[in-house]
Amino acid sequence: MQASERPFTAERHPELPAHQSQAPVSGGTSGSATLLDPLELESLKLIMDASLRVHARHHFFTWTQGVLQDLVKHEALICALRNAEPMSFQVDSFSTSPLEPALFSDMFRQDTSMVPHIIKTWEENSYRPVVCEMGPASQFAQSSLARELNRIGADTVITHGTYDAFGKPASLFTDGKKSRAENSAQAECSKPHSGRRQGASTAHSQQLSPGNIGTGAP
Repeated sequence: MQASERPFTAERHPELPAHQSQAPVSGGTSGSATLLDPLELESLKLIMDASLRVHARHHFFTWTQGVLQDLVKHEALICALRNAEPMSFQVDSFSTSPLEPALFSDMFRQDTSMVPHIIKTWEENSYRPVVCEMGPASQFAQSSLARELNRIGADTVITHGTYDAFGKPASLFTDGKKSRAENSAQAECSKPHSGRRQGASTAHSQQLSPGNIGTGAP
């Protein structure tokens, strides 16, 4: 059980501009999401309650790879915070895979096909979750990120995030998962909350170990 140690914080996004549509993006890269059922709503409450006890990096790892999996099943979670330059991100990854999670962070930053497409689709569809297939027939099958995620059994990614006052991505959360493991409504409910918990745990870790940046287990 490992987590890469690159620094990451997240910002809460402003309200969606009134002129933009509320339609979610799902099913490939477009479509509509289903609502949470009663059991999923209960799971969401438990996830939010557990998040209040996230104060350090290893807490966040345990939260994302534990109780969060009940609602948002994933093989890997990639969190990205935009730097000052466009399309430049600080990236952090969490997974129980034997593969080093930092590899997913590197591939996310270096990807020049799937990641830009997901971001563009997310912006153009009113900042709703984007589902992107990575199977052999996908146009992104040869993406370096897709190949690494395929190695751990993930053939689909769901991406959601927050945006700044200019409508540009401030933070992004990408789940690498198996097909039909969840719907985009589940991702929409949980990912902004994940960002706030990750920001809190990162800030706490930096206070405990200033300047201590590396890679290792939580």
